[in-house]
Amino acid sequence: MNLISKSRPASLCCAVLLTLAAAQSAHAAESASFPSIVVDDVKTVFTAPAKWESADWQTAGWATLAVVGTAVIADRPARDFWCQQSKMSSCPSAGTNAEVTNAPLTTIENFGQTYALGVMGGFYLAGLATDNEKSVLVAEDLVAASLSSALVNQSIKVVANRSRPRDNVGNNNFVGYTGLNNNSSFPSGHTTEAFTLASVIATHYEETWVSVLSYSMAGLVGAARMYHDAHFASDVVASAFIGTYIGKAVVKHNHNLRGNKIVLLPMFGSDMSGVQLIGKF
Repeated sequence: MNLISKSRPASLCCAVLLTLAAAQSAHAAESASFPSIVVDDVKTVFTAPAKWESADWQTAGWATLAVVGTAVIADRPARDFWCQQSKMSSCPSAGTNAEVTNAPLTTIENFGQTYALGVMGGFYLAGLATDNEKSVLVAEDLVAASLSSALVNQSIKVVANRSRPRDNVGNNNFVGYTGLNNNSSFPSGHTTEAFTLASVIATHYEETWVSVLSYSMAGLVGAARMYHDAHFASDVVASAFIGTYIGKAVVKHNHNLRGNKIVLLPMFGSDMSGVQLIGKF
């Protein structure tokens, strides 16, 4: 878009001032601190429902129906199955001295917690070491999405306050808000984190094997949480939806932020002067 004026002196002065202001703004945008990006991502995630359209609400409705259906149909048989595998002492059919012996699942479970930090750090360090900007951006999105999903996850936990399977009080015991209790079963923090990481990575890389590996690992984290009698199947399904949605939303939002740049350039001619607006949207 061109803003053109016949008054050369005034337009020239305006063009120079606008160009300097634009240059300063562009520099500020490019050098924006990562904490400010994270804050913006968190705000975007929490305010997203206010901007949803009918298709988004329909998707949310189907996801909710899937979680409720899982709770009604699969929670109890799924717990029975995993209790048969793990023999956890909290399981009704297990002995009082039962031990968890599945080391691989115990290790995989950490990808929803401590190992997640290693994944984020790995992408960042790899990006710095190889001068790979994409890897650094993936690391930034992983951190922002993880923080956002953790806040959403904990907020739901506090409101729902669902008893864990190991409490042996059934799968319908939602106590509701009783304070800042983070020991609620619904949803699973480990699983939410795992699917958040998986969706960020899978969204950045188009290769099929990346998506398969990422989401498979996230699914195993959910299985490990049920194996340890820490969560019902419906907790895991809800967490998968939450983590996947937030991961994809953060990547999309940050991609738009990084792509939206506006530059104002002066225009001069024999009989006119003005400003040229160039933008990438």
